[in-house]
Amino acid sequence: MRIVAVDLGGTHARFAVAELHDDRRPTLGQVHVHRTADFSGLPAAWAAFARDLGHEPPRIASIAVAGPVDGELIRFTNNDWTIRPATVAQELRVEKVALYNDFAAMAAAVGVLEGDELVPIGGPGGPLPMEGVTTVLGPGTGLGVAQLLRWHGRRILLPTEGGHIDFAALDGFEETLLARLRARHRRVSVERIVSGPALADIHATLAMIDGRAIVPRDDAALWQAATGDGDPLAAQALDRLVMALGAVAGDLALAQGANAVVVTGGLANRIEHRLASPLFHDRFRAKGRFEARMARIPVRLARNVQAGLLGVAAAYQEDERR
Repeated sequence: MRIVAVDLGGTHARFAVAELHDDRRPTLGQVHVHRTADFSGLPAAWAAFARDLGHEPPRIASIAVAGPVDGELIRFTNNDWTIRPATVAQELRVEKVALYNDFAAMAAAVGVLEGDELVPIGGPGGPLPMEGVTTVLGPGTGLGVAQLLRWHGRRILLPTEGGHIDFAALDGFEETLLARLRARHRRVSVERIVSGPALADIHATLAMIDGRAIVPRDDAALWQAATGDGDPLAAQALDRLVMALGAVAGDLALAQGANAVVVTGGLANRIEHRLASPLFHDRFRAKGRFEARMARIPVRLARNVQAGLLGVAAAYQEDERR
């Protein structure tokens, strides 16, 4: 069976024809990437993909969307696109559309990643457990969180909004950071601390504590400085973000009853050596009476540049097996 896999983000829409198989994970054809800002909505971007393809696309679409997909109208955070689930198939002129939360799709990808696509960054070695819950999380524009439940040979996807739980400060610096953010937002969720944009607030708080003036930079420039060698304060801010991410990952694993954790996304892959360090894992394990249990949880970094497309195809394939 051939379908169109679609991964819709705030900045880019990615399309690929996917071949589904009975005995192995889906295979992806050429990936077509379009800037969402260049199109009025999904139907226009779909038409551009069809022109690029050079022939009629398959009549089934499996689409990953950043956010809940169970309402009458799906709105995007970083652009003005909307999707009406009741009419999207007609608008795309296809027979069937399946909609998935983007991190449910990412969890589906984790379920079919193989070998060196799952890089050990903590905990015991070896393959991930064949049964039980894997917590899947990834910092980006926000913090995506999902669960992958392996149960009697099935892979069940459980989307969550775990990025929106309350942040718990663990030391004096985080108390100061939390107070500054609470003055602005009142309620501070974990994605305010462990996402791409959060680096700027952490950096500004460190500068304030040290009495330093900082030159305003956009997020991309600050991340470049933090991952380079010439800006110790930016690097310290990134270390602090990684520490908080370790604590949040451990909290989510405890709350979800996980026996494995997988960190995903482009930002995470940029900081692999930090995620494999005590910065992350000391906080991940520091759960009081459960410290020994946390040390037994394998932690992996997902490494597949098209995980979103692979995952949304794998999610549809798994549903077809039911």
